[in-house]
Amino acid sequence: MPAKYIIGIDLGTTNNALAYAALGVDKPEVTLLPIPQLVAPATVENRNLLPSFLYLAPKIEAASGAYDLPWATDREFAVGEMARRQSAELPERTVGAAKSWLCHSRVDRHQAILPWGAGDDVAKVSPVTAARRYLEHLVAAWHDAFPNDPIGQQEVVLTVPASFDASARELTREAASLAGLPDGLVLLEEPQAAVYSWLTAIGDRWRKAMKVGDTLLVCDVGGGTTDLTLVGVAEEDGELVLKRLAVGNHLLVGGDNMDLALAHHVAGLFAKKAVTLDPWQSVSLWHACRAAKETLLAPDGPKKHPVSVLGRSSKLIGGTVTVDVPRDATVDLLVDGFFPKCSVTDRPARQRASGFQELGLPYEADTSVTKHLAAFLQSHGPSDGEPIRPTHVLFNGGVFKAEAMRTRLLDTLKGWFPETVPQPLEGIHDLDYAVARGAAYYGWAKVKGGVRIRGGAARSYYVGIESAGLAIPGAPRPLRALCVVPFGMEEGTELDVPSDSIGLIVGQPAHFRFFSSSTRKDDSEGVRLQYWTDEELAETDSLEATLPKDDAIDDNYVPVQFHTKITELGVLELWCVSTRGSGRWKLEFSVREDVA
Repeated sequence: MPAKYIIGIDLGTTNNALAYAALGVDKPEVTLLPIPQLVAPATVENRNLLPSFLYLAPKIEAASGAYDLPWATDREFAVGEMARRQSAELPERTVGAAKSWLCHSRVDRHQAILPWGAGDDVAKVSPVTAARRYLEHLVAAWHDAFPNDPIGQQEVVLTVPASFDASARELTREAASLAGLPDGLVLLEEPQAAVYSWLTAIGDRWRKAMKVGDTLLVCDVGGGTTDLTLVGVAEEDGELVLKRLAVGNHLLVGGDNMDLALAHHVAGLFAKKAVTLDPWQSVSLWHACRAAKETLLAPDGPKKHPVSVLGRSSKLIGGTVTVDVPRDATVDLLVDGFFPKCSVTDRPARQRASGFQELGLPYEADTSVTKHLAAFLQSHGPSDGEPIRPTHVLFNGGVFKAEAMRTRLLDTLKGWFPETVPQPLEGIHDLDYAVARGAAYYGWAKVKGGVRIRGGAARSYYVGIESAGLAIPGAPRPLRALCVVPFGMEEGTELDVPSDSIGLIVGQPAHFRFFSSSTRKDDSEGVRLQYWTDEELAETDSLEATLPKDDAIDDNYVPVQFHTKITELGVLELWCVSTRGSGRWKLEFSVREDVA
């Protein structure tokens, strides 16, 4: 059956949303899907957002049926608004930031490790499973609203951070497949989706708002991450076109950090009342401050907002402790703490690494978004020491719903570029839904025709090749990096990587190492690097695999060359092609256990 709808899904760190558009019309009309979800035990309500929280209930609670939904019974978990509320009262049973764990290569994302630090009495889940639960809920909500139009028969666009490497994208795709989404779904970068949302609002007038040579900075600060992207305006065949120029690194700094900063401030207010919070109350306070931040930073926010935590002392069992948090102090704390005034030559502070570290999420040591932005613009400038100069700015992410945050960032850019002050693009009225709306618009334009951002691969990819030579006791052989995917390689294209024959180990376990770069844009396929810095190349997930041995091969060592393909769906395939026979082996930038 041909698809009737385009579905755009924003799988967010803090919230999820689903938007859709019918294909049988001349112009896209993007609509949000109300999502039924538990807001309290046995209480289901429709909300436009599905909070990215998973509550793992004790079996005695689950047996009561309190977590059942119209489409599922005997549930032992809750997803959405109720789970978000439980994160304040029972943080040890609530999973949050699962999306950030998907790109954390220092842990096995298939292992049941969440909630991080929970006790043995909690049936933990893996980051992939948590993401799957959110997507399963969205799939069920779609079927509840459109029972005659299975989601597997629709065109689906699922968004990911621009900074997600190939492994994190593959894990996202795996979670989506397990949740029942179609295999042909398309992955779209979130900042691009924000631009498409703006295009939805402004239509063809975008060609008057921007001209050839303009550069758009998409600044996306969400609940858990910051994503920076540059999009340029060019001309092809007499038409204006949009091209993605650069993407930043995956920065774990966002609204969650702000909630924690506010919680630290509020803990000081409790201390003035001679109330010392224990660790349980501190975690609860962190989640309680999320609601306080959103209330106080709203355009019509009150002058103060009460924040309460449950009492834990013998005198306060069953009661609560409350303090009033002033609006002005909150605005100053968060704006100055996360968007401090700085120079365009400033860099984020780097703390000296401790010899022993927990394996938790690698949050940024410096929470200054403005300094991270300065480093991003410097790294993609036309020459060393000269930053790229954006002409326009598009805000995305829930943090920028606060006018104070937008104003501070614009003032900072004005100070950096007084001659050519970047202009904000208007048109996106609700940042919570922009990514989902933009994803639906992109899918519609892909099928029916319309403006699309070109750019291809967001970074260059390399394979690590162990060099030959005399062995030295106690020292590994030098590693070389061979570029197999150049920056900007378009979807639907493939290429042969020029190189001498490379030895491939088959028939026995082998360790394959991969690297990526968002700054080395001039490396073409076949470029071999002997030396590099951590700022130039970042190692992504390595792969332990035993590649099958062809019966016609006597040796475990096969000379090969590489053939790279990026499918229309954005999936990256790396083929090792024998130079002495017909053997072909596919290596995926993936951590799936069945990759062999």
